[in-house]
Amino acid sequence: MKKALITGMTGMVGSHMADYILEHTDWDIYGMQRWRSPLDNIMHLMPRINSGDRVFVEYGDLNDMSSLLTVLKKVKPDYIFHLAAQSYPQTSFTAPIDTLETNILGTCRLLDAVKQLGLDPVIHVCASSEVFGRVTADKLPIDEECCFQPASPYAISKVGTDLIGRFYAEAYGMKVMTTRMFTHTGPRRGDVFHESTFAKQVAMIEAGLQEPVVKVGNLDSLRTYADVRDAVRAYFMLVTVNPIPGEYYNIGGSYTCKVGDTLQFFIDHSSMKDKITVQVDPARLRPIDADLQVPNCNKFKEHCGWEPEIPYEKTMLDLLNYWREKVRKTGGYIDR
Repeated sequence: MKKALITGMTGMVGSHMADYILEHTDWDIYGMQRWRSPLDNIMHLMPRINSGDRVFVEYGDLNDMSSLLTVLKKVKPDYIFHLAAQSYPQTSFTAPIDTLETNILGTCRLLDAVKQLGLDPVIHVCASSEVFGRVTADKLPIDEECCFQPASPYAISKVGTDLIGRFYAEAYGMKVMTTRMFTHTGPRRGDVFHESTFAKQVAMIEAGLQEPVVKVGNLDSLRTYADVRDAVRAYFMLVTVNPIPGEYYNIGGSYTCKVGDTLQFFIDHSSMKDKITVQVDPARLRPIDADLQVPNCNKFKEHCGWEPEIPYEKTMLDLLNYWREKVRKTGGYIDR
């Protein structure tokens, strides 16, 4: 029986990764999480976790080498999906040290623990399209060889993540591959990200829990959106379809629009659309913004035949309905 270790299984991507593996394989899944990690995204997996039915939880922290060694020694995974990170760019401006520590040194600790134990899994290291930073229009669409111009401590940390993954492949012959995933979203997306906070605010307005004002940051930023369920399918193909150690790939969707267009989509699909107004909140503006995020994914598509399948409209409606249901059950959320 194959075993997959997912770091950050309680996150949006990690939980969908577990769902995909459960549906499409007979592998056992080991989710690494911190003891204090919120469990909302894996509540639907609790019956399996509690009965030991293919899904298991292991406690570990990227900033604690001892815990990583313990988890890896116990699990001995065939595949590792390294998805855990401090993943919010805005937070990285106020917590740069934690971001750099977790994302750069945490990745280094994980890979070094694998090396120390003499394990030989196929490893996916998840970097980010943020590594490309402030790309000029003449460089669009962004391919893998576009130079790094990180525009936040988070982006800098993902440059380090990317390079460390490639280093361990080249220096030690480890089966590590790196992805630069562009904007991906859907159900379970954290409310600190623009499209998710838009959906959450609209849901709260509809429920009468917020004045009919959506607070926003930079609406002119250009984004190419992918569905998280397409993203995890890509990650699965990355490690199972002729994996090439040391390779690095852009992965992203096919629908490009301004952030403001995504906001308008949610408003147009709201029962309160005639009453909602928009207000720029200075606290939601980044000091520097990577505002042209349009990928060239040909390298990955040609390698394994992946294509995004879920249309933008379904992704965003599923996200909006996810928040409507959460607001209905909980009675509201913090304004952020």
